[in-house]
Amino acid sequence: MRDLDLDIWSGEFVALMGPSGSGKTTLLNLIGGLDRPTSGEVLIAGERIDQLSGVELTRWRARHVGFVFQFYNLMPTLTAEKNIELPLLLTKLSGARRRESVSAALELVGLADRRKHKPTELSGGQQQRVAIARAIVADPTLLICDEPTGDLDRDTAEDVLGLLQVMNRELGKTIVMVTHDPKAAEFASRTVSFDKGQRLGHAAGATA
Repeated sequence: MRDLDLDIWSGEFVALMGPSGSGKTTLLNLIGGLDRPTSGEVLIAGERIDQLSGVELTRWRARHVGFVFQFYNLMPTLTAEKNIELPLLLTKLSGARRRESVSAALELVGLADRRKHKPTELSGGQQQRVAIARAIVADPTLLICDEPTGDLDRDTAEDVLGLLQVMNRELGKTIVMVTHDPKAAEFASRTVSFDKGQRLGHAAGATA
């Protein structure tokens, strides 16, 4: 990324678009605290996360960020509820509180009846819903989504995007999503395009 100045407001659902190699995923990693900039600053909710130590950055991510990827990254030997619980194992929550949080996340994504199923027993869309539940179980303020529907058919993709839209509109989550798909970008409230590491412009999204 070069000479990039981008503001994302709390509660926005922003789609980042552009060809491969345009810098979208790099930007996503900077926002999520996975990468550090070689110059400039990354300011989130008033905090310079580029100045945090490695330990501080890990703690910041655990408190504030949920990640959703194209490939679901679920543990194949664990049930849906155990996969969702994984981020909570890093917290001081009791077992009972963890189970309550997992149950709430399963209800939100519509998979309460699949809690005991392992990933191989779930469809692709259901696995991505488990991944979204895992991302939100610790109640982060920011969801980072890297091609979350890239491995799904159109109907299933729209179901997942609709779920993200609910997370944004009803739960107030700020969502930043990388996508190559203009149809997926329509679910966002704003689209920002990149090419060769530079911002091209932005457009309002649809209200689907």
